[in-house]
Amino acid sequence: MSATRFDPFDNFKFRVAFDGKPVPGVSKVSALSRITDVVEYREGGENNSSRKLGGLSHFPAIVLERGLSVDTTFEDWAALVLPFPTGSSSGNFRKDVDIEIMDESGKGVLTYHILGCWPSEYKPFAGLDAESNGIAVEMIRLENEGW
Repeated sequence: MSATRFDPFDNFKFRVAFDGKPVPGVSKVSALSRITDVVEYREGGENNSSRKLGGLSHFPAIVLERGLSVDTTFEDWAALVLPFPTGSSSGNFRKDVDIEIMDESGKGVLTYHILGCWPSEYKPFAGLDAESNGIAVEMIRLENEGW
């Protein structure tokens, strides 16, 4: 019997970083996903079945959420996408994002490096409700080119 344990990692211990520094307060990250199109074809003389090949791969958007605070990291990034003359976009709004999974002791064990991210949607808060005791949640949706 092996003395080495391979336990799954907790899903609440993670860190998100871009521009070389951690983004404070991120409490939720949607799933990373890669979808590859299936291309079917038939070979000559084989009329009863088809063959399958991998086609283009797609990487759905990633959603980051955190409690609304005075930190303007998400808002500043989203503002870079606005086209001239209303915004300040120079076309340089893509960033690579790192999502680091940590073990029970807080040590980084896995890092996903997501390429060419840019904000396609930004919500400074998801809605306000005076009768709720919840917190205001800020959300940013990141398009990406893979990980």
